[in-house]
Amino acid sequence: MKRITSLLVAIIMALLVPLSINARTGVNYGPSASAFSVETNTDAQQVKLRIYKDGLGGKPVKTVNMKRALKGGTLWQASVKGDLKGMFYTFDVKYGGKFRGECAGVWATAVGVNGKRGAIVNMAETDPQGWSADKRPSIPAKDLILYEMHHRDFSIDESGDFTHRGKFLALTEPRAIGHLKALGVNAVHILPSFDYASVDETRLDEPQYNWGYDPVNYNVPEGGYSTDPYKPEVRINEFKQMVQALHRAGIKVILDVVYNHTWDIDGSNFQRTRPDYYYRKNADGTYSNGSGCGNETASDREGMRQFMVESVKYWVDEYHIDGFRFDLMGVHDIETMNAIRAAVPQDIFIYGEGWSAGSCAYPGEKLAMKANIQQMPGIAAFSDCMRDGLRGPWDSNSKAAFLGGVKGYEESIKFGIAGAIQHPGVDYSKVNYSKAPYATEPTQMIAYVSCHDDMCLVDRLKASVKGITIDELIRLDLLAQTVVMTSQGVPFMLSGEEMLRDKKGVHNSYESPDSINHLDWTNLERYPQVMDYYKNLIAMRKAHPAFHMGSADMVRRNLDFLPTENCLVAFHINGRNVPGESWGDIYVAFNAHKRARTIEVPEGTYTVVCRNIKCDQAGLTTVKTKGGKVTIPAQSALIIHN
Repeated sequence: MKRITSLLVAIIMALLVPLSINARTGVNYGPSASAFSVETNTDAQQVKLRIYKDGLGGKPVKTVNMKRALKGGTLWQASVKGDLKGMFYTFDVKYGGKFRGECAGVWATAVGVNGKRGAIVNMAETDPQGWSADKRPSIPAKDLILYEMHHRDFSIDESGDFTHRGKFLALTEPRAIGHLKALGVNAVHILPSFDYASVDETRLDEPQYNWGYDPVNYNVPEGGYSTDPYKPEVRINEFKQMVQALHRAGIKVILDVVYNHTWDIDGSNFQRTRPDYYYRKNADGTYSNGSGCGNETASDREGMRQFMVESVKYWVDEYHIDGFRFDLMGVHDIETMNAIRAAVPQDIFIYGEGWSAGSCAYPGEKLAMKANIQQMPGIAAFSDCMRDGLRGPWDSNSKAAFLGGVKGYEESIKFGIAGAIQHPGVDYSKVNYSKAPYATEPTQMIAYVSCHDDMCLVDRLKASVKGITIDELIRLDLLAQTVVMTSQGVPFMLSGEEMLRDKKGVHNSYESPDSINHLDWTNLERYPQVMDYYKNLIAMRKAHPAFHMGSADMVRRNLDFLPTENCLVAFHINGRNVPGESWGDIYVAFNAHKRARTIEVPEGTYTVVCRNIKCDQAGLTTVKTKGGKVTIPAQSALIIHN
């Protein structure tokens, strides 16, 4: 009888574990009892569950010795009677006669201040009004226009006139929604918004800043962006309000995820529950450091792969997230990335950095590097070829490239325009990094010239173009974005570029103060021509399928390059063969010279929609080509059509 009772308890416990996130670990709240479970290595000797009244401090109100679900197994379980809602918990696992230290466990979905303890909440009570009716905007990958932003950067400055400065709720305010809609972007890529280590949530009244690439609890929103980090439900509810407001505006929400490393090793939830299981090691026993942050996770192991897959699914299901940007995606293995792709709906957009920050303790041919993107259908990678072809090499702030009038980067620009696919008009031997196409489809390439990492565009131009004037700066800034927005890849821009943002020349501003990272909203009044150009350029791209055909075959059939000259790249699109396109022959030219240049086009009358730092898809003027020549003003783009 005793054996039968024990078996029934094990079955009931297994059923109580939250199936919405992972069937093996976590906490499942019930008004009469809550079920807890945690996974360990097989050599774990004991697991203590402690229940606390508060998220920090105080003694446990209850300590429970957890039991293995199966003899010799890795899953430990416990059930605690009573209504524990509002309480907090920790797990403490013993190995080799010593406890590793209390933690919230790998699968915490709610935490107390600073993420030290898991929180027991009823997740259904965290939903804002109307949440069940929230729908992800239906926007195909080829139509996306990505806007990368950091919560604090975007809304912290007084000039923005936000009520909830630096918080999730800032993106629910009319000021934010109105600006994003006016600009025309349809997907917001938010820098890491999970619970991270480097901002002390007990001192939010003091100036603190970090990008957030130092994960602690992967499945909980960061408390520093909430109005009250001490109340676990608040950060969850406010994050959902943010998503809901953006969705109502027709804007997707992309989450920047950092599964490639943890804040530290010994203090991480991973290490305290399953020592050395989640991390790769070198042959000599040292921890591999492909992330450049002191450790790298082992996505190739079953448990880590499952964690990543289920975590991504959780953000999709619980928070209605529309896509994911994988930090240092090249640390992860191809099989895991494909498993993630298969586990979520096809309209979830997935992309990442197709490189690592150091060598990984795993075969390079099996890693999700840019060169292996063809093995990962439906996953995109950033094009550093296009980025550095425009602004200059990543390893030198002072070296210019195409934008600075340096010859030799034309094929790198063409590579990006075609979307990193196989195209007969690109000489791959002359592309700066990729000597072969890496994308099967153009939607597998992210087109960009700057992001949060490295210098922003304005600072890079100032550092690499000697004696640059403000007029020249604006011209080159707009030229760069025209290349990005007329490429066949998925365009991406850093927040604030539309208002000529700078970071005072700081190369790596991951922990710089607000004075460096903030957006100065008065720049919209100071440089109105910049915002006007950006929004008109984006509107033109969205309205004309010729600039986002979405198919490699369509691009090869309808886009051809004109003869290339030093610092001059031009191409033609046959709009008549592009479904939904209202323009006929479209000619686009980029001139990085300090003097006007000409290209040859068939004689005729053309409508000019972009010329001399002005853009209007309705038409700026018309031009009749004489002798088949048309002029592109210095340091600018020209777009004409018939």
